[in-house]
Amino acid sequence: MFSAMIRKEFLLVLRDKQALMALFIMPAVFILIMSVSMRDIFSQDTVHFDVSIDDLDTSEISKNLTAKIIKNKNFHIVHKKDAQFIIQMPKGFGNIEDEQNKTKLNIFVQGTVKSDVLEMFKSKLLKNIVKLELNVMKMRLGEFSDEAANSIDLISLSSNDLFNVTYNKNKDIPNSTQQSVPAWIVFGMFFIIIPMSTIYINERKQNTLARLNSMNISIFSITFSKIIPYLFIAQVQMWVMVAVGMFIVPLFNTPALEINGSVIALIFLSFALSISAIGLSTLIAASANSSEQATTIGGILNILLGSIGGVMVPKFIMPESMQKLADISPMSWGLDGFLDIFLKGGNFFMVLNESLMLIFFGIIALMISMLILYIRLDRGL
Repeated sequence: MFSAMIRKEFLLVLRDKQALMALFIMPAVFILIMSVSMRDIFSQDTVHFDVSIDDLDTSEISKNLTAKIIKNKNFHIVHKKDAQFIIQMPKGFGNIEDEQNKTKLNIFVQGTVKSDVLEMFKSKLLKNIVKLELNVMKMRLGEFSDEAANSIDLISLSSNDLFNVTYNKNKDIPNSTQQSVPAWIVFGMFFIIIPMSTIYINERKQNTLARLNSMNISIFSITFSKIIPYLFIAQVQMWVMVAVGMFIVPLFNTPALEINGSVIALIFLSFALSISAIGLSTLIAASANSSEQATTIGGILNILLGSIGGVMVPKFIMPESMQKLADISPMSWGLDGFLDIFLKGGNFFMVLNESLMLIFFGIIALMISMLILYIRLDRGL
């Protein structure tokens, strides 16, 4: 009997093509859009500034600096009216050997530019100026000692030579796909409220659940038979989203998803997140009076949990108060666990705390939903 109930649930779910599209296509499209739109955020090579150069000095030094700026891929030379920054080399700028009469470079900022962008621009420009001054120093030292002049070439301004940067114990910079895939796996998994509520409420209105209960089939068995199909669907959904990040996203000139952590940890976390999503969906479906009401409440609740949980807006850019508020959202727990796996190379024990919290949340929600269903069936509601 129990196997027949599970088979019934699978058939009902697979018939709801629109709901399945929402579970699989919606998060896949979001992953693709967000990964492509955010692909340049973590790449310093793609940072560029629109600049215009006004050389009033026309000396060899100023011409040399102009040539370096033009060759630098971080600077795009544009017309003065379209420039973010105007670099003006005043007369006397070429006298960099004369410390007494040394003239500063003028930078004119056009429009609104954030302070961090200005500092980044200055650091990129400073690197070119320092290289220029080192070359002048090399020429001056060459008049006295070739060995001293050649030692200038040993000075490196490359960040790869000066810094050893790791990202959560990994040398590779995290890419946009690794940021977006976890977020939309979590968000998409909670949308099982759509098919679950429709089936649940239709069966309740058609007295299917009441008839099953009259056949001495417990509320626990009825609920558990509905959990199994959605557990299976959630796991398929998770691996489809991972596949989109690994194989589809790279087709759009965007970095592929890399699973740096344990696959066992990924499976366990996905299972825990499924329990949490199913528990919340069952609770809403058991409480609502119509499928429209359940879909509306579930959709709004998902958006709210996603907003405060770091799905819509990454938690690291939230104010501290909002980051603390995010900890109440199960989506935040799941997202933190996935980021630990994809970005930090997390193992089973790194995601154990988040997974147990998700499982506990899901079990509590299921217990409350079974109690509500028992009361409704007892009262014939």
